[in-house]
Amino acid sequence: MRYLRSQTGTSQQKTADALVITRGRYAKYEDGASEPPVELLIKISRYFHVSIDLMVSADLRKISLKELMELPDNRILLPVKTDETGEKRIEIIPHKASMGYLEGYSDPEYIENLQNISLPFLGSGTYRAFPVEGDSMPPQKDGSLIIGKYLEKATDLKKGKSYVFVTRSEGITYKRLLKAEKDTVTVAADNSFYEPYSIALADIFEIWEYTCSIATEEFTKEDFNTDQQQIIELLKELKKEVNELKK
Repeated sequence: MRYLRSQTGTSQQKTADALVITRGRYAKYEDGASEPPVELLIKISRYFHVSIDLMVSADLRKISLKELMELPDNRILLPVKTDETGEKRIEIIPHKASMGYLEGYSDPEYIENLQNISLPFLGSGTYRAFPVEGDSMPPQKDGSLIIGKYLEKATDLKKGKSYVFVTRSEGITYKRLLKAEKDTVTVAADNSFYEPYSIALADIFEIWEYTCSIATEEFTKEDFNTDQQQIIELLKELKKEVNELKK
């Protein structure tokens, strides 16, 4: 546990908070003074994204977290909901409660209790609906839903396409892929006011490829106004100049 925590760069307090236990209790598990019960071991497995089998039977210090997450034996099952005919449903992650998905994304009971819809035209695959927050990916508005198709491997990422990334540090983020490297991916918002940034592959739990979206508000002409985009560019330049003055 200490090794996994050091690989993620998190403190004992932050890890304990995520597991909903005290730091003192967590420290005892790291020191080997006591062993976590099964229900907590499940939480620890989900938090570090490492299967319980590997956690209790292998020396994880001999392999990096990135390589560990790519091992065939390290499978955190993706629970899905089906109807009475066996057809897969599309679970809707609640708006403004998306951080809770980090604790429940691999919990069948959590997924079972989510609202769901069916979109037969999407075809085969596993889909999930994620909420859009903020103004980083126009014309998608705050409150819209992005329907993503589950991506099995990071190697299937395609430059220029947009994805929902579920990460340890950010939670749920919807961005466009600029480039994929050995240990990181560089992503950017379509709103050029925001700077591109990198995400470590070891920090990514799930990747969902954009397939369609559901708008919860009517679009206006301003959403596609080129003058508005020019204003955004101007604000971006002003922001850059302010940062340079601060330096």
